Amino acid sequence: MPNRSMDFLSKNFEYILDALPDGVFISDVSGVTLRVNRMYEQLTGLKQEQVQGKQVRTLVENGVFDKILNPEIVRTGKPATHVQQLQNGKKLVLSGFPVFDDSGALRLVVTFVRDITMITRLNDQMEEQRHLIEQFHEQMAYITQERSKTLTPIFESEAMQGVVNMLQTVAPTDASVLLLGETGVGKDVFARLTHAHSSRKDKIFLKVDCGGISETLTESEMFGYMPGAFTGASSKGKAGYFELADGGTVFLDEIGELPLSMQTRLLRVLQDGEIMRVGGSRPSKVDVRIIAATNKNLAECVETGTFRRDLFYRLNVATVTIPALRERPDDVRPLVEHFLRYYASKYGKSMAVMEVAMGILSRYQWPGNVRELQNMIHGLVITHKGTLVSPRDLPAAISEGLARERCYTDDILTGGRSLKNIMADIERDFLQQALEVHGSVQKVADLFQVDRSTIFRKVQKK
Repeated sequence: MPNRSMDFLSKNFEYILDALPDGVFISDVSGVTLRVNRMYEQLTGLKQEQVQGKQVRTLVENGVFDKILNPEIVRTGKPATHVQQLQNGKKLVLSGFPVFDDSGALRLVVTFVRDITMITRLNDQMEEQRHLIEQFHEQMAYITQERSKTLTPIFESEAMQGVVNMLQTVAPTDASVLLLGETGVGKDVFARLTHAHSSRKDKIFLKVDCGGISETLTESEMFGYMPGAFTGASSKGKAGYFELADGGTVFLDEIGELPLSMQTRLLRVLQDGEIMRVGGSRPSKVDVRIIAATNKNLAECVETGTFRRDLFYRLNVATVTIPALRERPDDVRPLVEHFLRYYASKYGKSMAVMEVAMGILSRYQWPGNVRELQNMIHGLVITHKGTLVSPRDLPAAISEGLARERCYTDDILTGGRSLKNIMADIERDFLQQALEVHGSVQKVADLFQVDRSTIFRKVQKK
């Protein structure tokens, strides 16, 4: 029975070779090609008659392929592996094995062949993508640094100096930072300042507006998605913000607007440094520093159930509150001068603000904070025809809010009234404001050492 099987094997050896899923190249100890199978012909485009009986060294010399295993295996008697490139550009991985006879003499070399052209191309594409990502990071880091130069905090007040000192202390620690403050106080500027003083300053700074992304797209935008993860998804998939910013800083602006479902996933980033793409099954590690900002009271949001308590505690490591502009009037002048220089230079103008107008701006409450001031200056530079900005040139919202100051500045600019009348108006305005604040004629009289009758007389005098 065994002999019959061996006979059958011998007779059908070529059919068996052709049934193998790998290419097979058989040569003898002298390097002469004895047999290749059908899969080898398909992989290489070389027919049996083109290589059979040919010396493998001759095939190399003729440029059919660039590497061979036969001489090395004959010399060492051990298996070997190499990558071979064919004349047509295809790349193959060769795995060669020695075949010995009963006496231990090496008789044949059998080489199994697999096509790795596609794998090589994929590796090349991955390397190209890696290089492009590195270039992207370098370019974004450069843009961030250049933009940071124009977003340096402008201030003179002690309150803002305290904020800057705090952020410069926290920045190198890599801890999460939570910036609190009204809309328009400049949280974006201070987030960039923190990044610029961190060890990640040469990496990307990526700002994410949590209130500006559609809730249906928030997950895929922030965490990315796998190919075909949902209807309309790219067939190539897409990296999310955290993957793009790997190694850098992610600034989550208006984090109080983030949906609860996304808060849970953000917590995973903070706790484990992992993200999961939409449609993915394996988490990926990311190394990002989180800076968050909000104009909401997150502690109150926690109590009302709109913000996760555990996420709040994770973010509340280094909390910095940026005071409103009305709380630091000393900063109005340097901000006005800074923005005036910037926009005047941009539009090729030369402008200055009159001192009396500067006084009005310093006393204004600025409900829109620094952003309102910046936009106001921008508009003035565009629309103003002269070189000096007077009180009359200020927007109505500011002049109406400071009507009394506008009245006296008109007198200063145009004259026409006696000093006695002007001073009488000033006294009346002062006493009226004092009465509004203290609510009692007697209290005002005691505070300013004046008779009650005098107060009545000056307030009623026209």
